[in-house]
Amino acid sequence: MRIGELATRAGVSVRALRYYEEQGLLASERSPSGQRHYPGGAVDRVQVIQRLYAAGIPSRSIRDLLPCVVDGEATPELLDRLSAERDRIDRQITDLVSTRDRLDTVIGNAAANLRTGRHCRLP
Repeated sequence: MRIGELATRAGVSVRALRYYEEQGLLASERSPSGQRHYPGGAVDRVQVIQRLYAAGIPSRSIRDLLPCVVDGEATPELLDRLSAERDRIDRQITDLVSTRDRLDTVIGNAAANLRTGRHCRLP
């Protein structure tokens, strides 16, 4: 499939796909006219890359981890890195849950204040 189709199907920009190629995360073949063509599995690969980026993993680490994540094959060193990334993500989740809980408290207090006629103004 061509780059525009992959971008549409994967829900990313063409620019993102070019960046993934530059970083060694995604490969394409070139037609005689120079157009990029991607294999059918490229959509899934791009979605995995997107999820890893969303988890805060830098492209350098994604490049090393991607074969393991996609194929399920890993060296002991890669398993250690994957475990470290999972632990980092778990810490992020804990922090986000704590932040959400604080916001819930503020929302609840603000709602109670509104019901009693007290207003809190935002800057």
